[in-house]
Parts: sequence; C-alpha cells; structure tokens
Amino acid sequence: MESGLPTVPPYVTGPLRLTAFRAMSLAPRRVGDPASARAFARPYRAVRQRLETWVRRGLASWDRDPGIYLHEYSDSGLTVRGLVGCLDLSQTATSPDQRQVFPHEGVHPRQVTELAERMGTMRLNPAPILLVHRGPATIRDVSRKVRTGTPDREYVDHSGQQHRIWAITDRDQRRIIDEGLSGSQLLVADGHHRYAAYVALQARDPSPGHRTGLAMVIDQDETPMFLGAIHRLLHGTRVPDLVQAAASVGAVVSTIDEAEAMAALAQDTLVLTDGARWATVRMAVPEGSAMVQLADGVLLGRLRKRPGKVTFAHSVGSALEQVRPGKVTAALLPAVDLDLVVDIVRTGRLLPEKATSFQPKPSLGSFIRSLDE
Repeated sequence: MESGLPTVPPYVTGPLRLTAFRAMSLAPRRVGDPASARAFARPYRAVRQRLETWVRRGLASWDRDPGIYLHEYSDSGLTVRGLVGCLDLSQTATSPDQRQVFPHEGVHPRQVTELAERMGTMRLNPAPILLVHRGPATIRDVSRKVRTGTPDREYVDHSGQQHRIWAITDRDQRRIIDEGLSGSQLLVADGHHRYAAYVALQARDPSPGHRTGLAMVIDQDETPMFLGAIHRLLHGTRVPDLVQAAASVGAVVSTIDEAEAMAALAQDTLVLTDGARWATVRMAVPEGSAMVQLADGVLLGRLRKRPGKVTFAHSVGSALEQVRPGKVTAALLPAVDLDLVVDIVRTGRLLPEKATSFQPKPSLGSFIRSLDE
C-alpha cells in the first residue's frame, strides 16, 4: 500500500456524454501480451513514436474515422459488453446532488500527478477506465440492434480473451445513447487513479483534448461484471493477535476446520488463517456498511502491533499460497454487493483501498486514444 493517506477523488457532473474518437488498436496477437506494456514504458515522450513504428510494421492500426464503439469481450466463461468513447470530465460537481461519476476508493495525490504528467507527455490515454451502472432499456435496445450487424473487428487476443467490436455510426442510435447517458450515475469500477488523473490533466490544461478521458461504460444489468473480494495478507501478525483484537470489539470468534472455512464466509463474517489455524470472526455490520470497512478500520485498528505490511490477494487460492504459520495471516473477506457499494458512495463515503475486484477486465491494447485527435 502506498505511504500516506489516500484522498477523496473529484466528483464530476454532467450531462454525461460519450464523444467519438479515432481509436488505435494493437494487432490481435499483441493485445493482452504482457510484452506490449513495454510500448508505454519510459521514456514517455517516445511512446507515440514507438506506436507509430508499430503501425508501420503492422503491429497496430488507427481507425480511419472517429466513432464510439460497442465492445464485447469474453474471458473465463464471462462476457462483458460496454460502450467505449471519450467521457466529458470537465465539469466538477459543486454539490452532492450534482454528482454523476462516483469513485468508491481514495487515491494517492502523488500517483495521480504522475499519471497525469505521463499521459500529458505520451499524448495518449493507453486504456479506458471502466464505469458501471444500471443502464436504461433504450441503450440496451441499441446494443441489441448493433449486434445484429457484422462486427468491425473480431479476434482472440494473446491472453485468450475473445473480442467483438462494432463502430456505432447511426445518428439516431448515437442520439439515444446520449439521451440515455446524460443523467446516468456511473460508478468507477476500475481506474480510480487514471480517472483522477483525467480530471487533474484537464484542470492543469483545459485544452480540447483534455476535456475528456477514454472510458468504457458497462451496463451491469445487461452483462454484469463479477464483483469479488480482495483479501488481506497481514505480515508479522499472528492469528491469536487478530482473535484478541476481534474479541475486544465484541466479535464472535470460532475455531473451524479448513474444510468449513469458505462456507463460513458471509456479509457479517470473515475468515482468518495462517495455513495452520483457522477461525471465523462474526461482527455486527451496521446497515449501509461493508465487512471490509470493519476489517480495515476496526479489527486492524485494535491490534496491539500493526502488521509489518499489508498486501492483497484477488482470490482465496492466491491468499492461501502466501500464508505462513506465525508470520503471514490472511483475512479472507466476503465480496461487497454492488448495490451496497452504490449506496455507500451516494452518501459521500468511500470504501477502503483494494476493497473490490471487478472482473474480467479487457486486455491492454484493445483501445488507445490520442489526446491530439
């Protein structure tokens, strides 16, 4: 976890609108290839030249005309579909009732500044941030009609993700999308620091290219992303230390077997293990709150000695690979329900860092946007 306390990201107001852009995409065999990330590495001023070299070599291409896109990708049996375009982030909300883009985690100012400077130097948005909402039926109707046509691009990328992409050019369809999004409330699912960097870049230099940021808007009612927990790995903290801390706040602690552990996870119950010992901690979770808030704010706060460091695991399997008896203890958490996340952020609160894992995310390289187009 980065040193220093996170700050509240900016809130943006509308009317929200996706505008067209001329997309760059990597060649299918380069999309999702970890080696492709090197194209965006230092020196950042050389990134555009690298990508143009890739274009000449047939490893990337620019679309001829600007557009907004319907992007469908499938990974591990899940299919996600969303609209990709440039979202106007130039209007900052001045009161709670104006907020239309809702982050749910804090950001570190230094990281935001670095990302804004990096994008300003590269003159690129390397990938869209992900925003989710429960969209109107009118946009879902447009999505169905667009998908009756042949995709403009269809491929399987290096990582095995399957992609289908349609450019939306029909004026009536674009108008319906504009009307449907104008009053929407969008939750930032992935890319909090990039979202804040978009706003910071626009505040620093309000030129036309900085008014918007590349975004993918996903209708959680049409193709829901999987919302999983992010588990805590507490280094230098023993299971008895956590049991004692839990008991001090009135939690109900029970010793269990490994075979029973996953079945015990619930909205009011987390599981502690170092690989040798297993225990459940049941706490009274206030209405409108999530267990991860209590775990980070209450349970860890009552430890006599803070962990040497806290790391994270996006799956139980990954967490269990890293536990060590007496040395590294995992706090396995229940997933936070999407509607609860929305309820929390609408009241002006945030979840702790690394509280949610929205999956699957699209592979890097499927959409890149120039700030100079």
